[in-house]
Amino acid sequence: MEQVKNSLKLSCYHCGENCNDTSIHIAEKAFCCSGCKMVYEILNKNDLCTYYDLSQNPGITQKTKVRANKFSFLEDAQVFAKLIQFTDGKQTRVTFYLPQMHCSSCIWLLENLHKLNPEIIGSSVDFPKKEITVVYNETKCKLRDVAELLTAIGYEPHINLSDMDEKVVKTTTKGRLFKLGIAGFCFGNIMMLSFPEYFSSGIYYEKGMRELFSFLILALSLPVFFYSASEFYISAWKGLKQKFLNIDAPIVLAIVITFGRSVYEILTSSGSGYLDSMSGIVFFMLAGRMFQDRVYNSISFERDYKSYFPVAVAVKKDNNEENIPVSKLKVGDRIVIRNNELIPADSILFYGKANIDYSFVTGESLPVEKGIGEIVYAGGKQIGGAIEMEVVKEVSQSYLTQLWNNDAFSQSDEKETSFIHKLSRHFTILLFSIATMAGVYWGIVDSSKLLNALTAVLIVACPCSLLLSATFTNGNIIRIFSKNKLFIKNATVIESMASVTHIVFDKTGTLTQNENAKLIFDGEALSDFEQQLIRTLAAQSSHPLSKHIYNFYPQHQLLQCESFAEKIGQGIEGSILGIQIRLGAAQYILNRLVKAENGSKVYVEINGSEKGSFVLKNNYRAGFETLVQQLKKDYTVSLLSGDNDSEKNYLRSVLGENAELLFHQSPAEKLNYIATLQAKNKKVLMLGDGLNDAGALKKSDIGIAVSDSINNFSPACDAVLAGSEFKLLKKLLDFAKTGKNIILGSFVLSILYNIVGIGFAVQGTLSPMIAAILMPASSLSILLFTVGLSSLIAKRRNLI
Repeated sequence: MEQVKNSLKLSCYHCGENCNDTSIHIAEKAFCCSGCKMVYEILNKNDLCTYYDLSQNPGITQKTKVRANKFSFLEDAQVFAKLIQFTDGKQTRVTFYLPQMHCSSCIWLLENLHKLNPEIIGSSVDFPKKEITVVYNETKCKLRDVAELLTAIGYEPHINLSDMDEKVVKTTTKGRLFKLGIAGFCFGNIMMLSFPEYFSSGIYYEKGMRELFSFLILALSLPVFFYSASEFYISAWKGLKQKFLNIDAPIVLAIVITFGRSVYEILTSSGSGYLDSMSGIVFFMLAGRMFQDRVYNSISFERDYKSYFPVAVAVKKDNNEENIPVSKLKVGDRIVIRNNELIPADSILFYGKANIDYSFVTGESLPVEKGIGEIVYAGGKQIGGAIEMEVVKEVSQSYLTQLWNNDAFSQSDEKETSFIHKLSRHFTILLFSIATMAGVYWGIVDSSKLLNALTAVLIVACPCSLLLSATFTNGNIIRIFSKNKLFIKNATVIESMASVTHIVFDKTGTLTQNENAKLIFDGEALSDFEQQLIRTLAAQSSHPLSKHIYNFYPQHQLLQCESFAEKIGQGIEGSILGIQIRLGAAQYILNRLVKAENGSKVYVEINGSEKGSFVLKNNYRAGFETLVQQLKKDYTVSLLSGDNDSEKNYLRSVLGENAELLFHQSPAEKLNYIATLQAKNKKVLMLGDGLNDAGALKKSDIGIAVSDSINNFSPACDAVLAGSEFKLLKKLLDFAKTGKNIILGSFVLSILYNIVGIGFAVQGTLSPMIAAILMPASSLSILLFTVGLSSLIAKRRNLI
């Protein structure tokens, strides 16, 4: 057979998962389920099996079947209009998010959709964003058909409520690119036209050439002054309106004075001006900001609860199901929620067994069982079979929406401004002092040199070097961070990381990996037959703990179970081959309360004899213990968890006696804890992952969301750290501190250039050639110093 085979298992030809049922195959190709087999048949029929040649087992498992009519809501005119990007009635363009995309085979297949459906005109993939853009024939194909085709081949589109919002196209980066290009073009040509001036000392043999070159330089400088430098004017003006003197204010002053003096000299033929220096510095400053602002567009730092909500939900009417947009849900509607689907509105359970996973909302690691008639709050996810519920509150009034709109979460998130702005204020004061002294001196000694000296000082002492130091250093640090899968919102986050004094951890999903909890059996040795009995009983329940026990003994076949009974919140029991077996909590099995330590326990009883217990332990992230030991040397640490305290002893042993450990914490309590620390002048770093951490992440001086997939939902935050790189946190914090020192070092270097320039300026002898030499020399020195030194340090710390 073509698939991987070992002594016990066959691997699915499509997805690579184990084949428990060997009867599903085509020739020698085995499949784990009929879904994977069907996808293979579709690809084979359309001559698309090159898909499997590009990567071994590239497919997504199709064990979970997609229900019929799941995408019927895409036929709703309102939903259709919100989702598509363009239509002229014949051709329609739409973009879907496909989180399943993971390899080159996926790209190849998704860009060949037209072979599967000839009404699809074309499709293109943006792999970093995991998005596909499809153009299809609107007259012969529906949006629903496109979604169903993608689902049929294993790429079900992820459509959530935030997709219904009006899209705001960001044009900042594109606009800055144009400004940079124009500044670069003008700067290069101005420099070439200035060479005769540099090397001829202003003496031209051809009459009129000097005037011609000067006016050409002036013409080239106009787009730089009025367009390319415009963002500095806007930033400075916004700062002044808020009574805040940012670094752009003295830079604008220097640009205006340089341009004004140059225009005066050219029009009066009294000199050639400094337009080459002005254009060059604008170009370098724009380049620095472009380099710094390379934040990944594929990551959103401002997501809200809508990113978590589905667009539509199944509503039961007259024994039929109809998918309607969530926004149209009304009180009294009977909704149907299936396995792994989210509950969009507060509702009462009417039918079925509800195991609600609230881990993302509250941090509780284990699902909560609900009985008929109990209220189930929005935001939970059903684990198990389908349930029916009646809506008691509309979406806008439900628990999750109220939680998100809580006033506590709406507090101002003003973070500390950059030290660069503070430093520039001192620099500006010094600049004006020097200019004033030079002006007073020449006003007394030789008034003809007063204006020349005054303007020359303001030109030379422009704090652009400070801006260049910060932008190139921060830009390179952002690049190195992203290589280590830490994606930060902006450069200010680096400074915030450098000033942290206290670190607060969330537990569930942040320190632990939800999908990889460990199960162990603590008790007398079980025979193979007893293991088979336990697995058979556990298979009858959809409770997550039962599923863990079922998967614990995969080698045993199931037997016939009779008289099965399940008591919600207590346990399960049944008769197998006449043997009575029970699984459940201590009170249910032992008839007494036992406090669980270091995990959740499920006790086992066979024919009235206690056999031991299964202990489900959280699986903490790799390197967690080592990381905490490193962090404790430089920071105080705390833990805030919405979960229970069953693993308190273990966490105490790792975090230490001085660490504060708080469990059963609500989102508001977490936020208040952060505020209390800040009131004690602590600089707080919060690490969380779920909606229950959103307020604390926002309130803290820096909030980092830990995510096992950076493209998945995460609450609003300052940075996203991949869970696989969690162990690098201490190194990344140390590197952020290094960045500030590099900026200060390069600033000292640039001051040396300024001292030379000011020496000429205060004497009133600053020539265009000296200015033209100092400007690129200082800019290039700063670029090499900041990027080179930060890269070298990163390499020594194994960050690159």
